[in-house]
Amino acid sequence: MTSKKTAQQISFLIGLFFVCSSASAEWFSYKQAIMGTPILVEMFAENTQQAKQCSDRVFEEMHRIDNLMSPYIEKSELALVNRNAAREAVNIGRELFELIQQSIKFSQLSNGAFDITFASVGHLYDYRMKLHPTDKQIKKQLKAINYKNIKLDETQTSISFSHKNTKIDLGGIAKGYAVDNGIKILQTCGIQNALVSAGGDSRIMGDKKGRPWVMGIRHPRDKNKVVVSIPLSDSAISTSGDYERYFIEDETRYHHIIKPTTGQSAEKTWSVSVLASDAVTSDALSTTLFVMGTEKALELINTLDDIEAIVIDSKGKMFYSSGLMPPEMH
Repeated sequence: MTSKKTAQQISFLIGLFFVCSSASAEWFSYKQAIMGTPILVEMFAENTQQAKQCSDRVFEEMHRIDNLMSPYIEKSELALVNRNAAREAVNIGRELFELIQQSIKFSQLSNGAFDITFASVGHLYDYRMKLHPTDKQIKKQLKAINYKNIKLDETQTSISFSHKNTKIDLGGIAKGYAVDNGIKILQTCGIQNALVSAGGDSRIMGDKKGRPWVMGIRHPRDKNKVVVSIPLSDSAISTSGDYERYFIEDETRYHHIIKPTTGQSAEKTWSVSVLASDAVTSDALSTTLFVMGTEKALELINTLDDIEAIVIDSKGKMFYSSGLMPPEMH
């Protein structure tokens, strides 16, 4: 986790970079597109065979989680839940059950700002086709958005919905879960220094060639510009932004981070980056804080131990949680 001393080393840079120095082990990097996002695995390994075998296991795990938890894959367990849980209790595997439990804990922590039932309205958006629901459609579905509509039975490992229109989507936590699992796999492979990244969610194990990784936070309105870079080791960082999946219509930006109370894209924030010890936490909280807006986001994050955040509001102003010191301007 980043300490105040480490955070003071934050510097503004022209672009994202990783600090490198000489080392005896070989460095390997692999990429694939899974879960609708670029997956990056980088590591020190003894040789090409070890690196390839370990990275393949990580990618296999990413595919497994996608096939289990994607709402867009018809045969996934989550898709089965969305089809049937409003009519009857659906027995599900322990893995999905426990991740839904974790999701509900973040909902409780944030008083509903994080809510996987956002999908009850969220599924009506199509960012590729530039389609969004009408106000009438949102109003009809809005009561279906409430994490309290999710009923879990620990004994039966089952889930049901108390509202007929409720749907769930783990997009705000599943990638972080996959990243954490990827790091665990690399640990069992004997890897000690690595990075696993899934879109905006990354987790770092150890360092990079004897120095911290330097992770850049991009400018929300300029993809070629990094606004701040942070040196990290043995940490996770997740960024949620309104520039990831969006379209603009009549000067309104429609993006994928839905505010549960309105069923519309959250408006008060451009991006939020969260630093934590694991990617499930950083992933869920980056979405949570984005929805909450700057003031409430900082109030919440400053109550949590060993978790920090950087918020860029809708005017482009940057804010830091209490454990981070703002970088010096250059």
